[in-house]
Amino acid sequence: MPFSDRAVKVNGLSLHYTDWGPPGAPPVVLLHGVTGHARVWDYAAERLTPAFRVLALDQRGHGDSEAPHDADYRIATMADDLAAFADTLRLERFRLVGHSMGGRVAIQYGAHFPTRLERLVLVDIGPDIILSGLKRVRDIMSQAPERIPTEDWAFEYVRRTNPFADLDQLRHRIRHALKRTPDGALTWKYDKGLRDMMREGRRDIIDLWEPLGRITCPTLIVRGTESDILSQETAKKMLEVLRDGRLVEVPAAAHTVPVDRPEDFARIVRSFLDE
Repeated sequence: MPFSDRAVKVNGLSLHYTDWGPPGAPPVVLLHGVTGHARVWDYAAERLTPAFRVLALDQRGHGDSEAPHDADYRIATMADDLAAFADTLRLERFRLVGHSMGGRVAIQYGAHFPTRLERLVLVDIGPDIILSGLKRVRDIMSQAPERIPTEDWAFEYVRRTNPFADLDQLRHRIRHALKRTPDGALTWKYDKGLRDMMREGRRDIIDLWEPLGRITCPTLIVRGTESDILSQETAKKMLEVLRDGRLVEVPAAAHTVPVDRPEDFARIVRSFLDE
């Protein structure tokens, strides 16, 4: 099913999103992870329509959305963006899916606007992150060059730290992760300010355990069995904190479950959102 590219003005920034499915269908908002973009959700979005209207948001400084001049990428700030996005599109009640950084934004949003969410899916993320996985992500971002020789080079750069990735899905992700500079060179679409944060060792320290306990809607945690970000211990603790939580573990998947096991991921999410 074809989608539309759209943009809205949110908190002083133009944020891009892809709009899939019938306008009158129940809405689902999809939030990508750090370095990601709205197009990482294409495979899942195609399989959620036409039962749902799927809105995949490029969060600030990612994809085709504007970057803030002050490089404010705090979780609370991006949750405010989501709130303004939902208000602008008049989403009174909706389903929300967040991967990694997007999942942390979703937890913060769900705590402050519990009555707005019908259902929530948290993809391989929780309040606590395995330190080795955090270091892996920080190294990928901090060591990334600002000028990219070719798309193939970028694909290989990301592939070597994603051994479980479906290569077609990873290629699709990389194809939409690059842009041309004014002099014709390739660079990453996500903001340099995010890479600089990693190079300088800065991180948004936020306690999400208390907000997690304020989420009232049914919540599904999707964890890759090979994840180096979300441990089994943290996932099980999340089930104890959530009022209505459940856990599905996806075999042969690491942190990027939608890229590693796209068909399984789409089926699991569709089943949960359909309930």
